Amino acid sequence: MNTVLIIVNVAVLLLLIFGLFLMQKKHVSFSKRVFTALGLGIIFGFIIHLIYGTTHEVTTGSIDWFSIVGSGYVKLLQMVVMPLIFISIVGAFTKLKLTKNIGKISFLVIGILLATTAISAAIGIGSALGFGLDGIHLNEGDVEKARNALLQEKVVSVENMTIPQQIIELVPSNPFQDLTGARPTSTIAVVIFAAFIGISYLGVKRKDPEHGEFFAKIIDTLYAVIMRVVTLILRLTPYGILAIITKVTATSDYDAIAKLGKFVIASYAALILMFIVHLLLISFAKLSPVNYVKKALPTLTFAFTSRTSAGTLPMTIKTQTKDFGVSEGIANFAGSFGLSIGQNGCAGVYPAMLAVMVAPAAGINPTSPSFILTLILVVAISSFGVAGVGGGATFAALIVLSVMNLPIAIVGLLISVEPLIDMGRTALNVSGAMTAGVLTSKATGELETEIYQQPNVVEA
Repeated sequence: MNTVLIIVNVAVLLLLIFGLFLMQKKHVSFSKRVFTALGLGIIFGFIIHLIYGTTHEVTTGSIDWFSIVGSGYVKLLQMVVMPLIFISIVGAFTKLKLTKNIGKISFLVIGILLATTAISAAIGIGSALGFGLDGIHLNEGDVEKARNALLQEKVVSVENMTIPQQIIELVPSNPFQDLTGARPTSTIAVVIFAAFIGISYLGVKRKDPEHGEFFAKIIDTLYAVIMRVVTLILRLTPYGILAIITKVTATSDYDAIAKLGKFVIASYAALILMFIVHLLLISFAKLSPVNYVKKALPTLTFAFTSRTSAGTLPMTIKTQTKDFGVSEGIANFAGSFGLSIGQNGCAGVYPAMLAVMVAPAAGINPTSPSFILTLILVVAISSFGVAGVGGGATFAALIVLSVMNLPIAIVGLLISVEPLIDMGRTALNVSGAMTAGVLTSKATGELETEIYQQPNVVEA
């Protein structure tokens, strides 16, 4: 009987996918298809949850099949992430207009990412204090105990490393290994390796223009091919979002969410407030925040549902160039650096909130100015090298809590609401990267304002 019910659920999902396909055939806009998929997934997932619950064989069996669409789509995006990062950074150096301002652009992108992370940390601290969050009273169940046992293994290497040693970990010793994403710091390592290749290209171009031009053509060709692959994958976005959000709503532990509701509300209050800061920065640059929201929403929606900044990278770059008018070089820099430096949600808001919550347990006054300033500084520095995939916030929190000599057990105690909060954190990460790209492009005079001001959103 259960097998029949699973088949019925799979058939329903296929019918919904077919409906989205018909919308595409009728040339319904990409953003409308994305939000339709989001709505259908929420309804379908909630129905499954109401009928069967989260652990029933029908639910788990159905989700297993749904993952072919959802997880399969995310894996396709992750497949092109490392090649895209490498080619994007090297390609940024081969574009003549960018090379004239390469130092200024790098400084602005990284500076904006770190500055917004510091602001997000301050907001996270304010939210934790404002809502009166206290980590001492959290209860540890069996799931949390198992999670903390794993965290203890992870933190051994983290807490035994000084900040200089953690910075050294960012340097690639085997770039080919890092291209596989083998380490938590692989993303920034690939960026550094690509930057060395790009700088070397500039030297070759100056001394041997013929070889420099040949290399640039190779990179430009590879970039065009990879972006074509990205375009093909992005066409599957509505189907991927449908399957992913169905899984989220069907398997969420609503009782646990209710128990930790105060923390969830405080987290989203901080995330929303930081997103408003992004809009204010856009406004200060004399650009329309309304246009930013309208054009960024499909990308932010995917980041929200998929919980992977790295998987969203192709959309992050494409939204900046096609919808915002950001130059390709700057979009590549902002998108790639934003994966591992200055993630406003995962590396900014989250670790800061946890640090405030556990500070009393360590005998520290969380309202002390010295504690707050030290925490903001540690959060900003520790934001280097945070992996742009699900779980990056855990790694960031472990680093911050370890450096501040605070207990790490709280990271495992929040496992039941981790997926729900991680969705908002990931969307904020991506928004931070796009904001850095738009502001840098505006500051260097490379933003095509006409494209930014256009009300229409370019389709994927």
